[in-house]
Amino acid sequence: MTEQSEIKDITMNLRKLVLPLALLISATNVAHAADVAVILKSLSDPFFLSIKKGIEDESKRLDVSVDFFAPASDADPQGQLRLVEDAINKGYKGIALAPTSPVSLVRAIAKANQKGIYVVNVDEKVDIPQLRSVGGSIIGYTGTDNVLLGEKAGNYIVKQLGEVGGEVAIIEGKPGYFASETRTKGAMNILSNVKNINVVTSQPGDWDRVKAMDVSANILQRYPNLKAIYVVNDVMSLGVVQAVKNANKLDQVIVVGTDAAPEARVSIKRGELNASLAQDPEAIGAKGLDMLVDAIRNKPKMDINAEPKFVPVNTYVVTRDGNI
Repeated sequence: MTEQSEIKDITMNLRKLVLPLALLISATNVAHAADVAVILKSLSDPFFLSIKKGIEDESKRLDVSVDFFAPASDADPQGQLRLVEDAINKGYKGIALAPTSPVSLVRAIAKANQKGIYVVNVDEKVDIPQLRSVGGSIIGYTGTDNVLLGEKAGNYIVKQLGEVGGEVAIIEGKPGYFASETRTKGAMNILSNVKNINVVTSQPGDWDRVKAMDVSANILQRYPNLKAIYVVNDVMSLGVVQAVKNANKLDQVIVVGTDAAPEARVSIKRGELNASLAQDPEAIGAKGLDMLVDAIRNKPKMDINAEPKFVPVNTYVVTRDGNI
């Protein structure tokens, strides 16, 4: 046998060994996938990090393993979609997700259902009619009652303005987003029914601090007698506070945010942001995992016509003087 023939034989034998080994490694990775995949909008935003902590703590109590994923940006629906599709292919028993928009993951959820994977929705609510139209279903949804949250914000503003009342503006999130629309609706439920309060404008800030600052600066110029601004999240509320500071109107304009994020709480202590509506993201995470694990263990039938269970989480107002 020549030296070349020996090398050829060795190479062929190595290939025979490597292929089965590669298949074994692949199979082991699938077999050892965690019980649950959690796909959030972000793993850097404080709100979603709190949801993550709530899930982590609850997973220890329930004795289940969890993998966490999020796109590079909370404005990356395609990146999040790829993560969901990867999770489906990896064979998780259940998926908990907070979609970047109400319709961005409906087809992926339907695909998960077809493979027998239960899905629970947290935070941003999935568009259920759209989900049903593609044959998908979720076990349930856990999150804040955003209409009630908006109403609490509206009531706080009414109380602060008192009998004098005045002009109020609202900074929304991105158009079409469930959390933005429902929080705005709740605030309007209160503000539009108070005689001495006039909601002069409600404009999107697209969940972006700089845009919210710019939009607010324009509003402050257009409405020099403005008395209050309600903002549907704290990323934007801090931009609004900056616009109010730039206009030298901190003593004239009340700013009320949403989420009571750590940076927002610092602003409240400094006397800049007046208040923020706090959610309980850890409870959102824990209750979402509870629902998902219950479905995995009890295996209820997936029914697109069934009404998903809604588990609300309480909210409260954070002020410089304490919680309301």
